[in-house]
Amino acid sequence: MSKVLIAVVEDDRHLLVALESLLEAAGYEVLLYFSAEDFLVSDRLQDINCLISDIGLPGINGIELLRVVHASRPYLPVIIITARCEPALLQAAMDAGARKTFVKPLDSAALLNAIAATQ
Repeated sequence: MSKVLIAVVEDDRHLLVALESLLEAAGYEVLLYFSAEDFLVSDRLQDINCLISDIGLPGINGIELLRVVHASRPYLPVIIITARCEPALLQAAMDAGARKTFVKPLDSAALLNAIAATQ
């Protein structure tokens, strides 16, 4: 049985490394990207089992990325994270098809539970 492959798109390098450590410690295989564009050109969309993306990315934002991803993989679990605790923004992510949203700072246990629930 192969490991679950998770792509993380986050422009904050410190958080990206922290998420990599957390997810790898939980037994996941992790791909890291600093922008939605980096992820999209990587050609790994068909390989991943879950996507975690920040909303506030330069260029294509997390909600736009979610829409692009769901155009070709409508059932791929996408978890959206953001530093902005705005109900309308979080609702927009859910309306676009996010499986779950989290406001930073992230609750590691809750994030891992949300990922486990998608598998």
